[in-house]
Amino acid sequence: MKKMLFVYNPNAGTGMLKPKLADVLDIFVKAEYEVTVYPTQKYHDALVKITSYTGDYDLVVCCGGDGTLDEVVTGMARRVKQVPIGYIPAGTTNDFARSLHISKDILEAADTAVNGTTLACDIGVFNEDFFVYIAAFGMFTDVSYETKQSVKNVLGHLAYVLEGAKSIFNVPSYHVKVTHDDEVIEDEFMLGMVTNSRSVGGFQGIIGKDVIFDDGEFEVTLIKTPKNPLELNEIIAALLFRQIESKQIYSFRTGEISFESLEEIPWTLDGEFGGEHDIVSILNRRQGLQIMVKEEIKQRLIQHEEEPEEE
Repeated sequence: MKKMLFVYNPNAGTGMLKPKLADVLDIFVKAEYEVTVYPTQKYHDALVKITSYTGDYDLVVCCGGDGTLDEVVTGMARRVKQVPIGYIPAGTTNDFARSLHISKDILEAADTAVNGTTLACDIGVFNEDFFVYIAAFGMFTDVSYETKQSVKNVLGHLAYVLEGAKSIFNVPSYHVKVTHDDEVIEDEFMLGMVTNSRSVGGFQGIIGKDVIFDDGEFEVTLIKTPKNPLELNEIIAALLFRQIESKQIYSFRTGEISFESLEEIPWTLDGEFGGEHDIVSILNRRQGLQIMVKEEIKQRLIQHEEEPEEE
């Protein structure tokens, strides 16, 4: 039989996997996998498990939120022999799963993990670390990792909105020099995002259209610190109406970018705290992740078709 390592976070979301765990394992076994199950016990446990396992697995499947996926992908990126990853989203936002149209239904996602097909996706190298779909600094970026899991479970997206609303009255501003493709940008920014996703913070389209997951380039969005209410309104309007062409917003694509600041800035990687840095180098590792998706979704993504937005 083929061998699978199944890593899941029992605390993700509302613990929705627990009552369906037997059915999930049944799907795996019916797909002719011999399954090793590992429930994570603490922060970074999935990373340690993936980095250190010695079994000869054909597939690794993880269940949890974006943070769990980040740990599994990071661990796999550090291994010599890499195998495909299946993902069962069970977190609060599940941005990357939304982008790849991996079902929110646990059993349907489990089926995709073992009966789907592999899609090659870019991942990011962040100094000595990795990220799956977003590296960011500034306003709102601390909401995910500073919001308690219990609050996320009860309130869902509203938790992010409420925590974000608190920070809008204390807008951070960072003087940053950004270098990419022989261009240098130096300005005051309240938010910076390097992304490979069609969904950020549970919202689709705010980083522009035509996102391609395997092209070796990231979408970069840098929002300037507003100097007056008019500029703030312009930024809000640009994001609300998903029109990122604004004098207050830099938007471009690149495969390599660096950030330099006078002070250490806190970064978030896939919704988890990524440390404080004054120098950051980000490189696109093209097609560095093999993830399981539905065959029809793979064909749409390969053909770069834009998907209808979820309501």
